[in-house]
Amino acid sequence: MHGSVEHSWGWGHSAPSPLLLLTLFLFAAPFGLLGETTRQLLEFDSTNVSDTAAKPPGTPYPPYSLADFSWNNITDSLDPATLSATFQGHPMNDPTRTFANGSLAFRVQAFSRSSRPAQPPRLLHTADTCQLEVALVGASPRGNRSLFGLEVATLGQGPDCPSVQEQHSIDDEYAPAVFQLDQLLWGSLPSGFAQWRPVAYSQKPGGRESALPCQASPLHPALAYPLPQSPIVRAFFGSQNNFCAFNVTFGASTGPGYWDQHYLSWSMLLGVGFPPVDGLSPLVLGIMAVALGAPGLMLLVGGLVLLLYHKKYSEYQSIN
Repeated sequence: MHGSVEHSWGWGHSAPSPLLLLTLFLFAAPFGLLGETTRQLLEFDSTNVSDTAAKPPGTPYPPYSLADFSWNNITDSLDPATLSATFQGHPMNDPTRTFANGSLAFRVQAFSRSSRPAQPPRLLHTADTCQLEVALVGASPRGNRSLFGLEVATLGQGPDCPSVQEQHSIDDEYAPAVFQLDQLLWGSLPSGFAQWRPVAYSQKPGGRESALPCQASPLHPALAYPLPQSPIVRAFFGSQNNFCAFNVTFGASTGPGYWDQHYLSWSMLLGVGFPPVDGLSPLVLGIMAVALGAPGLMLLVGGLVLLLYHKKYSEYQSIN
């Protein structure tokens, strides 16, 4: 996913409209997102791997290059009402027919206001963001316990790679048991960002029972390669070629996995300016209010009881 370098994008401090942001993403995607920036679909054989933190998470199979995929006509899936569109593809050369009944899909959606999607991980979005959902559906794995991943390359800003941050919270109402948000920031005063929760899902709709751990490798400078020959990409990002890359892998050798339903989905948020900041959810605020308010209420009730008890006996008149 390309870094949102503000001075290269050309709108200064004015954020683009949701429709413009979606249009730019869609124009750039066939030449960038699906060819160079998200460059490969990775697959690993985790049959003999017992260490969930192993890197790589198993023996790698030859990767699928997304530049060699055939993609659908985007106009067939463009929905102006939801500001969304879906790229769906499969390898053009598939001698083993692993994608005979499967596909890899990238769903891009822009937003007109701040809210959350209905499906987990329910990342908080604003009108300055686009959500990218990746879904692998129906493809035949090359092993009994295959783990999948993506190789992601992004433009750096100057000689350095974007900074990576982990944010932890007690609040997990929107993505149960995750408690973490990862983000990439371009610049010390962010001109762009990418956010995701380290969780993927092996069923649709996603839920706690189908949650898969998601691990991202550290960013490292990638070997320089030419930008895709897209006038739009070059207009917004220039001719710089300082790229950084990282791998995102989904699942572990134990627990649920792609092998259950032949389904895998993962989402990330991309935007301009500062990233949205999660506040405490209504559920957690309610729990805190009850937890903090109950002792105070008990003290209040106890005080009233003592006051009434004292008043009752103070009104008693001695006959002496």
